[in-house]
Amino acid sequence: MTRKIIIDTDPGIDDAAALAVALNDPQLDVLMLSTVAGNVNLSYTTENAKKILDFFAKDIPIAQGNRAPLLVEYEDASEIHGETGLNGYQFPVSKRVVLREHAVIAMKNKILQSAEKVTLVAIGPLTNLALLLNMYPEVKTKIAELIIMGGSTAGGNTNSAAEFNFKVDPHAAQIVLQSGVPLTIFGLNVTSRARLKLQDINQIKTFGRTGAMLYDLFSHYRGGDFAAGLMIHDLCTIVYLLQPELFTLQYTHVEVATTGPAAGTLIADLQNRYCKSANANLAVDIAAAEFADWVKAKFSELT
Repeated sequence: MTRKIIIDTDPGIDDAAALAVALNDPQLDVLMLSTVAGNVNLSYTTENAKKILDFFAKDIPIAQGNRAPLLVEYEDASEIHGETGLNGYQFPVSKRVVLREHAVIAMKNKILQSAEKVTLVAIGPLTNLALLLNMYPEVKTKIAELIIMGGSTAGGNTNSAAEFNFKVDPHAAQIVLQSGVPLTIFGLNVTSRARLKLQDINQIKTFGRTGAMLYDLFSHYRGGDFAAGLMIHDLCTIVYLLQPELFTLQYTHVEVATTGPAAGTLIADLQNRYCKSANANLAVDIAAAEFADWVKAKFSELT
């Protein structure tokens, strides 16, 4: 039985790797993509998502979400992903038409129309998801799980504590984490160990058309380097759906700081000291070598 999912994304090179697997695995039924401002601005993230769907010839609807965070000024990560978000590979110009309605409305409709519960996968800032859960709380009972790449319990990548996706829109992250829906979170403490090293990337280059595309993107990605390994953060969410035994999770209480110099910082009660109810499964470990092997094997299946 396939698992019905919606992916909220801000492509982004590691997003592209996650989408490559999700769009082509028979165990996953991708109902739609929604885009959000994150790694680059909304125009670029939407165009990038369209181009990835075109590359794999997938007839999957796509809807644009929010151009800016809920309350704070938007800051992108183009220094990591390049100006367009997918620098390095020359995708053809896409003629694909996005849905007319805002992504939040499109997600609400897909979820409520589904006969089965839907899994949401969030691999960008959580702006769209916060709006969805606040505006349409009736969707909560139809959400099987919300899987998030965001946060960190071991230092940040925007400052000493905050991870990018939560830092971009800390208020949205806090709304989502306190929403009451089943949550599984992959933070930098785990995703920074989800690396592809030089020998892995050179193998991927040989995997036909898709391998060549991914290699070109990885060659322009500044999320690590070929020697130490490229950190493919967002891909952890999709690997978890398909190979969950590669991760160790801890059910704990989590929340997000929303103001001051700590804004965007994930606070996790890993020692069970806060006397607050647990509200999320938080990834605390990864079988890193097995992750790389699994990802290479999966990429080798793509055409």
